[in-house]
Amino acid sequence: MIAPPPFLPPVLRYLAVMPYRWSEPQTLTLWPHRSLAPRGFVAAIAVAASLSLLPLLSQLGHPGLWVLLAFLGATIAALWVALRKSNADRAIVETLTLTPTELTLIRMGPRGKRQSWAANPHWTRLTLHPTAGPVPHYLTLTGQGREVELGAFLTEAERIALKSALETRLATLG
Repeated sequence: MIAPPPFLPPVLRYLAVMPYRWSEPQTLTLWPHRSLAPRGFVAAIAVAASLSLLPLLSQLGHPGLWVLLAFLGATIAALWVALRKSNADRAIVETLTLTPTELTLIRMGPRGKRQSWAANPHWTRLTLHPTAGPVPHYLTLTGQGREVELGAFLTEAERIALKSALETRLATLG
C-alpha cells in the first residue's frame, strides 16, 4: 500500500487507503473507490425500502397512502440508479506504464471502452491545475501534442499525493 499523504491529520493517516498501486516494472494502476460490493446492492435496496415503509404503516387505509407510495417508489428508483452507476464505475481502471523510452496511459471505461495515449517521458509534462480544471487540483499529462487527464475519479487530496509520487518516478527514468 502507498503511504498516506503527509498533510492528513495523524488520526486519518491510519484510515487513508489510496486507490492506486505501483507495481514493477514501473506500472501505476488507478481505480475509483469501491465502497459497495455487488452483494451489498441488494441489502442496501432492501434496507432502504424496509425502513421507508415503516412510517407508512400508520397510513394504511388512508387514500393519501398511494401518493406517499409513489414518492417512496421514486426514491427507491433513484437509489437503484445511483447504486447501479456506482457499480458500473467499478470497471474503470487506468494503467500508466513508465519506461525510459515511452510513457503509456490506458484507460478502460465502464462499458469496456478502451482509450490509450503514449508519449516520450522526457518530453511529457505532469501538471496539477489548482483551479483551472473542471475539479480542484486537476491532474494532467501533456505530450505528443495532447493533454490527457489522470485519475479523474480521485479525490483532491489523492490527486495531490499522486502528483508527488509520479514526479518521483518520472525523475528516476532519466
